[in-house]
Amino acid sequence: MSRPMRIAQQFSLAVFSGGLTMLAAFAGTAVSTAQAEPAKTVAYGQVADPSPAPDQVRLASGHPEQYVVKRGDTLWDISSMFLQDPWFWPEIWYVNEQIENPHLIYPGDILNLIWMEGRPRIMVDRGVEVDRGVEVDTGVSRGDAIKVSPRIRYESLDDAITSIPYASIKAFLSKPSVLSKRQARNLPYILSSLDNHLVSGSGNTVYARGFKSPPRIGEVFNVIHIGEEIRDPDDHKLIGYDGIYSGEAKATRLGDPTSLVLVSTTREVLNGDRLLRDNQHVPLNFFPSAPAQRIEGRIISILDAISVTGSNQVVVINRGTRHGLEVGNILTVFHKGESVRDRFSGGLFARKVSLPDEPAGKMMVFMVYDRISYALIVDATREIKKLDLVRNP
Repeated sequence: MSRPMRIAQQFSLAVFSGGLTMLAAFAGTAVSTAQAEPAKTVAYGQVADPSPAPDQVRLASGHPEQYVVKRGDTLWDISSMFLQDPWFWPEIWYVNEQIENPHLIYPGDILNLIWMEGRPRIMVDRGVEVDRGVEVDTGVSRGDAIKVSPRIRYESLDDAITSIPYASIKAFLSKPSVLSKRQARNLPYILSSLDNHLVSGSGNTVYARGFKSPPRIGEVFNVIHIGEEIRDPDDHKLIGYDGIYSGEAKATRLGDPTSLVLVSTTREVLNGDRLLRDNQHVPLNFFPSAPAQRIEGRIISILDAISVTGSNQVVVINRGTRHGLEVGNILTVFHKGESVRDRFSGGLFARKVSLPDEPAGKMMVFMVYDRISYALIVDATREIKKLDLVRNP
């Protein structure tokens, strides 16, 4: 199937008195990353309620008055360019209804910072011609005046910039370090193997059941072993399982059960191991936003690491939809302050004093389940570790 295309006629920007319109950029944005519990997704324009007060929105020092969107940009990068607190981006985004899919931003779009009723607004101008995703040289360069004229623009919806880089989460989507309870229960599973081996390895044929949608001949699945239980460090309730990557399997014959050959393995494959499609995709076109509710949680897993020292690392936290989290929410990571004895207070016995929690970075939630969420570290100012605290920004 060819990628969806759209044609948008460029119009002059008009003042829209209705304020920020809460519209989904895509129809049916719910997505299942494991043919199981769907991750909650929102599109550009969905704003956490209640909205922050207008005087909380602070422009970044040295912010541009105008910016031409480039390939490789993310919405987090752009919002950080304009705002001290990028999660207030929905408060300044101005929707022009005369532009088709006004919540999406494309390479070549011109973002203009304007003021309306004493408040900053970002308006998008489709001033650069694009033909089927290929930018046409318009003579616009830094320092030159940008001339806008009506024209027809052809573009693919898939070319819209994302909120966070997809490449940073791609490996995690198909090789998760944590499975939710529903994922572990609903993913397809290996029933048995040729010659009824209890343990299988590379080159062996296995038989699987439980597919929610039929596989294709030659389709590749990642084999995930369900490891130990993961319990919430706060209330000790079961929230998921370790997901241990075991190898790849390719469908060779359809049916119930379906036959697959193990094309590679990193550990022994057992009956009961789960299968996860290797082409997982999550729409990342959403606004960064502050949570609507007070969030107090912890990091329970860090993908392929015991700590994080930089940005673009995936982590799992022990909070989800039941706690009010939504896709796009920004959280601050804190190191919990240590308890030290005050040997200088002059008392007979030294008292213990709790030092304050110190901020260590920011994360953006990109997938939400009932009791767990996956987030990308978008800014790390200190080393981030498992069990660090996460709270509202």
